[in-house]
Amino acid sequence: MNFLRLFSVLLTLTALLPATEPVGRRDLRIHDPSTIVQADGTWWIFGTGRLLNAARSTDLQHWKKLPSPLSAPPAWAGDAAPDNKSNYYWAPDIIHRGNLYYLYYSVSEFGKNNSAIGLATSPTLNPQTSGYAWTDRGIVIRSVKGDHFNAIDPSILADTDGHLWMAFGSFWNGLFIVELNPATGLRIAPESPMHQVARDTEIEAATLYKKDGYYYLFFDRGLCCRGVKSTYRIVVGRSRAVTGPYLDDQGRDLNDGGGRAFLGATGDFIGPGHAGLLRDAAGVEWVSVHFYDGSNHGAPTLALRRVGWTEDGWPRVID
Repeated sequence: MNFLRLFSVLLTLTALLPATEPVGRRDLRIHDPSTIVQADGTWWIFGTGRLLNAARSTDLQHWKKLPSPLSAPPAWAGDAAPDNKSNYYWAPDIIHRGNLYYLYYSVSEFGKNNSAIGLATSPTLNPQTSGYAWTDRGIVIRSVKGDHFNAIDPSILADTDGHLWMAFGSFWNGLFIVELNPATGLRIAPESPMHQVARDTEIEAATLYKKDGYYYLFFDRGLCCRGVKSTYRIVVGRSRAVTGPYLDDQGRDLNDGGGRAFLGATGDFIGPGHAGLLRDAAGVEWVSVHFYDGSNHGAPTLALRRVGWTEDGWPRVID
């Protein structure tokens, strides 16, 4: 068989093979997924959408979509982002505190920093449970034209010492951390310090995680929202103090271009973003992300990838 005929046969056989499913893919279309939380034997997730999206799962594989957690725009949303006529809210995060679930989310105008991070609370995540109702708690932090930051993409960390922290930010001067009031979930004081922890020309989607005495800051470099042309990739740094400085494995400050590579594109797994860390019932750690599925026209899709740790304490994706 000559080379050209062999090449033709190989192409034909390749075309007959089933498409390779992107690693970690789950059956949920979602963008900017929140941290996945467990309650009453069920896993819950929230994402970007009109008045936010929500879904639940019993196995972290198969997901059922739920009604939007917000029944109407909060009273302050029109003033915070007047050009957001669609009432699409972005990049939520969820945390359980005492007897309430705290749902943080972004109200913004695309490409502008007329933005606010809002808070709603509910005693339960299950719409079929008595008492289910989300109560608006107002604005946590707000940015306007002329500010050096953009108040979107919240990530909440309840520290082991009782303090509550929020990382946030997108483009402008980068990512920041502020302290929250652990009793209310709101900013601890109107003019409390904002600690800048990472900076780059294309940066957003911060995630805070604490393990073995280190605070880890995951975030995205690159551009989202372009389907298969998205360039998101996740990097990480760490610090002994929640307010920084955050350094990578080479000792470079994240404010000066540092960042250890954590998860990027491979094959049809394109533009992973908005990392969330969780531990399943067996104690296995996972990172949840959205990615743009190259096998499905770039649809934003949920993936879970297993996380391991190097001997010197750096996270890495192991499958």
